[in-house]
Amino acid sequence: MDVSKIQGNIDPTAPVKSTRIRVGRNIDGFGLSPGITKDQRINVESLMKKAFANLEGDLAGTYYPLTGMAETVRQQLVDDHFLFVSGDKNLIVSGMERDWPEGRGIFHNKDKTFLTWVNEEDQLRIISMQKGGDVRAVFDRLARGIKAVGDSVKAESGSDFMLDPKYGYIHSCPTNLGTGMRASVHIDLPGYAKQGAAVLSARCEELHLQPRGTRGESGGQTGVTYDISNKHRLGYSEVELVQKMIDGVNMLYKEDVALCQAHGI
Repeated sequence: MDVSKIQGNIDPTAPVKSTRIRVGRNIDGFGLSPGITKDQRINVESLMKKAFANLEGDLAGTYYPLTGMAETVRQQLVDDHFLFVSGDKNLIVSGMERDWPEGRGIFHNKDKTFLTWVNEEDQLRIISMQKGGDVRAVFDRLARGIKAVGDSVKAESGSDFMLDPKYGYIHSCPTNLGTGMRASVHIDLPGYAKQGAAVLSARCEELHLQPRGTRGESGGQTGVTYDISNKHRLGYSEVELVQKMIDGVNMLYKEDVALCQAHGI
């Protein structure tokens, strides 16, 4: 995950509201979420509390366990759009929400640009995010964060992240096999909004991208702001997927400007 291999960045004139890149990771010796035992989940959380305490510099921060969380803390995490909650039907039916909320929590750094969810869909969901469209900066922080977390877990437990030579990093959901990485931006595309969702989806397919609403995977679309991300996880490197996202979003923005002119927007 070498940021120096990425060419260019998102056009600074593009109406990008925010950038977010995440990966999933699971630790050798513990079950994946559908089959993890209560004791294992609690042990993962205990291990991560120690690992987070070792993070330094811009990655250093605070871990907030969901169990016994104060209302003021909970509300702040909700306001920051950091808090993951129970109720996802897919997670429930697959057994991933057993013993909720025990053994689960959220870590974030002081600047609220580096986060890790503990024991949600995967044991770890490592996230780098910030306002604007500086994808290189977000990717650089993510790469440093993954290494720092991995090194700290190794130092505390002797364990590595689950990694298969053929399928890459192992995740609870097969769609995340490989890199487990989703690099996304929230961007205004009023021209494509005028054309309709089917047109945007078809164009994103050509660019190896995936459009979503800003309310998440199943939350629907409102207004002209779209969540645009890399489509693939498996068969490409992290650098290749981020490059596809940067190049594709720049192309969509260029085309959207032309569509706006054509529609008189």
